[in-house]
Order: sequence, then C-alpha cells, then structure tokens
Amino acid sequence: MKKGQIFEGMVEEVNFPNKGIVKIDARQVTVKNTIPGQKVSFMVNKIRKGKAEGRLLDTLEKSPVELEQVSCPHFGSCGGCNYQSLPYEEQLKLKAEQVLNLLESVVPNVNELFEGIKASPQQFGYRNKMEFTFGDEYKDGPLSAGMHKRNSFYDIVTVDQCQIVDEDYRKILSCTLEFFQKSGAAFYHRLRHTGYLRHLLVRKAVKTGEILIDLVTTTQYDKMSSCQPEEIRDILQRKKETSATKETTESEDTMQSGAELLNSSDAESEAVILSSWKEALLGLSLSGTITGILHTKNDSVADAVKNEGTDLLYGRDYIVEELLGLKFKISTFSFFQTNSLGAEVLYETAREYIGDTLNEKAGKIVFDLYSGTGTIAQMLAPAARNVIGVEIVEEAVEAAKENAALNQLNNCEFIAGDVLKVLDTIVEKPDFIVLDPPREGIHPKALEKIIRYGVDQMIYISCKPTSLQRDLEVLLARGYEVKRVCCVDMFPGTVHVETIALLQKSKPDTYVKLSLDMEDYYRIMNTEGDAKIE
Repeated sequence: MKKGQIFEGMVEEVNFPNKGIVKIDARQVTVKNTIPGQKVSFMVNKIRKGKAEGRLLDTLEKSPVELEQVSCPHFGSCGGCNYQSLPYEEQLKLKAEQVLNLLESVVPNVNELFEGIKASPQQFGYRNKMEFTFGDEYKDGPLSAGMHKRNSFYDIVTVDQCQIVDEDYRKILSCTLEFFQKSGAAFYHRLRHTGYLRHLLVRKAVKTGEILIDLVTTTQYDKMSSCQPEEIRDILQRKKETSATKETTESEDTMQSGAELLNSSDAESEAVILSSWKEALLGLSLSGTITGILHTKNDSVADAVKNEGTDLLYGRDYIVEELLGLKFKISTFSFFQTNSLGAEVLYETAREYIGDTLNEKAGKIVFDLYSGTGTIAQMLAPAARNVIGVEIVEEAVEAAKENAALNQLNNCEFIAGDVLKVLDTIVEKPDFIVLDPPREGIHPKALEKIIRYGVDQMIYISCKPTSLQRDLEVLLARGYEVKRVCCVDMFPGTVHVETIALLQKSKPDTYVKLSLDMEDYYRIMNTEGDAKIE
C-alpha cells in the first residue's frame, strides 16, 4: 500500500469521531465521513507508523441501514450533518456504541454500568444558535451564506433549507443574503484579507421565541461603497445635495481634507445600508420576535467570530431563554448549550445522578469547574450552601453573575480564570465537584489538583468521548470508580454526543481490626533495633 493509491472496500465499523474502518488485504485503513455498511472508494493520503488513512472519493453503495431519501436538500454538499442519512434510532445506536467502545478499555464492567443514550426531544429544528459564513460556493461565484462545503476550507454552501434550525433562521438567512447580493457587497477573502461580509449570527430562544441577529463584518466598507443599490445611492445623493447648499468657509482650519470627506461618506453610506438591512429584517413574518439586531466589527485574520466592537442597530443585545424553571440572559457571544430542550435532558440527568447527595448533609459546598454561564451551578444552588463556579472566559462569568441575580440566587459565586490557577486561590474545600470541561478535556495538572481534594463524588459531563476516556483513566488509577454513565444526544444528525459519568471515591472492600498491647509493642521495637545493629 502506497500514498496516492485508490482502493474500494466495505466500511466495517465507525469509531468516534466518524472514523470509518476499511480493511484492504488485512490492513486497516481509516476513512472519515462514512457509515457502517457502505461500500466506498478512497485514496490513501497518509501512512504513518503502520497506520493508513484514506480520503473518501465516492460512496459506491449505500449502507443497508441508510434512508432512501434524506430530508435536508443540502446533505452531502454541506459538511455539517454526517449522520442525517441514518434513521434517528440508528444514529443513537451508533453513537452509544462508539462511546461504549471507548470506555471499555478503561472502565471495568462498563457494559453493566452503561445506561444507554437519551434522545434529543427534537430531531430537527433543535438549534438555538447558528453561525453562517459568507463566501462563494465556487471560485468567483455569486455571494453565498451558510456552511462550509464538506472537505473544503474555502467553499461555502448556502443552506437556506437547513433542517436543524427552524423556519425563522431560514427566512433571516435568505433575506440577508438577497439584500447583500443586491448591494454588491464582497465577502471577506481569507487569503487576500480583503472584503466586507464575514458572518451572520442568529440566536433564538426556544421557550420565549426571542431572536438576536448579529452581522459580523470587517471595517473595509470602502471596498464595496461603489456598488451600492440604487435606493442607497439616491439617499446619499440627496444628503450630498443638501450639504452642498450650506455655506462653507475656505479656511484650512475648518475645511475637511479629501480623505476625511471620503471616510465620512463611507461611514454614512455604511450606516444607511445597515439601516436598510435592519428594516428588511423587521419586515419579515416570523414565528418568533426579533428583540435585537447588531453589527460587530472583526478585522482579525483568523477564521473565527471575534468581537472588536459591536453597535446596536435595534432593540437590545441579548435574549432570554428558560431552562428547568430558571432564566438565562444570552448575548451574541455567550456560551450556551445549542439545543435548549436537549440541555434540559442533560441537566435533568445530572441532577438525577447527583440525587440526594447534596441533601444528605446540610451545608455542602459545590465546585462547578468550567462553569460557562453558570447553568449547572444555578440548578444545584437550591440544594447547596454555596456553589463556586470557575470559568476562563470573563464574558461568560459576567453573564453567570447576571443570571444568578436574575434567578434570585445569592449562594453562587463565579470566578474568572484558568481552573489550574484559580484552584490555588480558593480557601473553601468542596464536598462535591461538577466537571464540564471544553472539548480537549481537563489539563493534567488541573486534574491532579482536583483529585487531591478527595471528594467522595464527582460528575463529569463530556462533549468529547475521547477526552473523557483519557481523563477517566487517570481518575480510576487514583482511586475513583464509575458508578453510572450514559449519553445524551444533543446534536441529532451530527457525529457529536454528550456523556455523563458519576464517579465515586473507592472504599476498601474489607477492614482488618488489630489489637496490640504495650508489651508486644516494645518487644517488636526491640527486635527491630537488634536487627538494625546486626
């Protein structure tokens, strides 16, 4: 087997995260974006330390478990939903098997402990946030807005019929795309570092129906100012004619330079076009209610949404969502679980696992590490004396404090900083620890500090099973055992899955009681002394 060779084969299994296994002449090749039972063709693109990887070229035969027709018209071209061709029951089965296979190598008797996978309450239209990217579907093609094309870093597929969001998202995306196509606006080109349009962020609260919209652009509006729609040009021309009738002085002290006039014109033009875009959005017939429209500037070369200044074009800069009776203010850049109804299943499961632990003894202190906007901390607050949340993102900590006040919880404390460093500054010792780390899991040094607290029980909520597998191996080696574990599907149609594990400090199976009188003690000590002299 050599790099560049093309093979055909059957996908025997798919490991997390979406790594299909194909055997060619008894040699195992990993091919991503496949389904068990498919016959595929692939090109070998990497061979390292005896392991081979292939790039999927084509699906020659569908898997027997795949659907005849997929509900989303963008499936296959969009890189967002790899498992949408599977019936939902098969998706759940596949995800549960993947997690179980990972945990079998580190958790004794995991097959007996594993409680399966809990489904998302909604298979479609479940997301409360979407981040659409502006670009083109092919080189020099028309403006598009949506998701990255599968296996492509640059091409963007317009997903105006996306099925994991509701109709309001699709209307907002279509309206925005049509508006800026007419305006002649250029998208930000990541290689040339030129262009205006970058991202469109949309958030919608499932329980309240509130909608927040944020257009993310560069400050390079001058690059599109010559391509304004006719109505925008008419407005600006009338303003210029009005301005020209006013008396002006020739004094250099009061005369604007040509550059200043140009910049003023660009800023005025941008304000007019953003106002027109806002009015187009407010004219849409939606099931929810637009409570805020924003414009964020981002000149970073990184392909990520960064806030380098945000202007409020309409309403307010947040929405309110409700989870399990609590209210949460969510801004554009707040971290919040993207499936609100699924999050309720996740947190209900966490509360079930914790059970009566916090009520067994009054006055317990809970550490919520990697606490985000404090969702879990606030759900545990009524049963604890004090909950301390630690989160590295300062904006999330501020949101957590606001949300705790909104929910009238006065026993929650939130600290901004790296868990590794913050733990050294906290005087209190926890009785219970909740771990909800980012995808990469817990830093080894931070995990060591967590273990040294020696709490009887912990909850570990993981969004990446391979990270959970690695961290559990350390925790089990240091005296903890898994008592319960299950999965929650927060992302139907995709390869992602959440896992919750309840850990308990191991206790000896038996105790041996010894009695020793002082005469025996001195005899033993004298014997040891004689042995040392010899």
